[in-house]
Amino acid sequence: MTHIESRPSTNTEWDYDFSIDFENANEENVKAFTAAVQTEKLANIISNQAVENEHKWFPRRMRDLDSFAEKVLEFGEELDADHPGFKDPVYRKRRQAITLAAKKYRTGQPLPHVDYTEEEIKTWGTVYKKLTTLYKTHACKQHNYVFPLLEQNCGYSPDSIPQLAVVSEFLQDCTGWQLRPVMGLLSSRDFLNAFAFRVFHSTQYIRHHSKPYYTPEPDVCHELLGHVPLFCDPEFAAFSQYIGLASLGASDEDIEKLATLYWFTIEFGLCREGDKVKAYGAGLLSSFGELEYCLSDKPEHVDFDPQTVSGTKYPITEYQERYFVCKSFEDAKKKLREYAKSLKRPFEVKYNPYTQRVEVINTKEQLTSLAGSISADMELLKNAIAVWDGKNM
Repeated sequence: MTHIESRPSTNTEWDYDFSIDFENANEENVKAFTAAVQTEKLANIISNQAVENEHKWFPRRMRDLDSFAEKVLEFGEELDADHPGFKDPVYRKRRQAITLAAKKYRTGQPLPHVDYTEEEIKTWGTVYKKLTTLYKTHACKQHNYVFPLLEQNCGYSPDSIPQLAVVSEFLQDCTGWQLRPVMGLLSSRDFLNAFAFRVFHSTQYIRHHSKPYYTPEPDVCHELLGHVPLFCDPEFAAFSQYIGLASLGASDEDIEKLATLYWFTIEFGLCREGDKVKAYGAGLLSSFGELEYCLSDKPEHVDFDPQTVSGTKYPITEYQERYFVCKSFEDAKKKLREYAKSLKRPFEVKYNPYTQRVEVINTKEQLTSLAGSISADMELLKNAIAVWDGKNM
């Protein structure tokens, strides 16, 4: 059994409906199980259809993201031998304490508070001062618009590392995105699935003080200086969420393509501003060296095309040889929507921000409900246009 889910039944004779998924289950065992349930009159079997490779399990509710808490692939408290902090027992113990808090975190709880040490703040300050000298000339206008607001509202400065809770609250006010602590690197599927809920998994530990300009993994500098400012922008927020929605239930092959799209956009994307090219990718905005390099004449700049991007190989530990440049986040989202039609998934999904649930659109009733919602929004739009016209006559 890979997944079980309950919800209030639409049948007045029953309290709840249960959906149970079996992966590679023996058909005879499944038949025996359903027969036993019916014999004991515990439930009424609504459907017993085998679904072969239709789609992968994906989170439907915000609290389903709790299942990712311990599913990190690497890093966190465990370090590779070539990590700058591998031979530093004090650093490793500190990392262990921070990752333990992330491991214990569950939806609805206060985000873990970290009392950063003087040494950690000094490392942050070194990175902060170096990067902010480049932002005005190298970062996109959205980043430069939001960054002063983060300094005013979230305590961004060279002398203090902002707390995830404060930043997440500001982020929610801007675009509905929120931060969630994580032990280390998640799988591409889990990481992107969370985007559908406008949730970004963020580390809280910081790189080793011996190499402030280098980190082999995402750390709090990368998350707060690179990612957060852009998640405050409505168009970028919508573009990012759409990648997450496209990842829900996607095949392993399509997840790899979407992860590549994520890499060349949200991590290492460039955009046009008039006749200039600027950086918006978090991997660039949190790396002094690559931020200079990416806008030089050394790498190749290519127009953003999802079909081309999704099949492009990339280095992880070196600067990119090629960067993709989008016209705007809105244009990138349109192209991504068109590209998503090629993904192998027999249903569409929609995120409901009121219930914080993902709704699968694959029945007549759901289509009717969606049409009604769109109709109501169109009526609101018409009324708003009429009011605006009346004021400007």
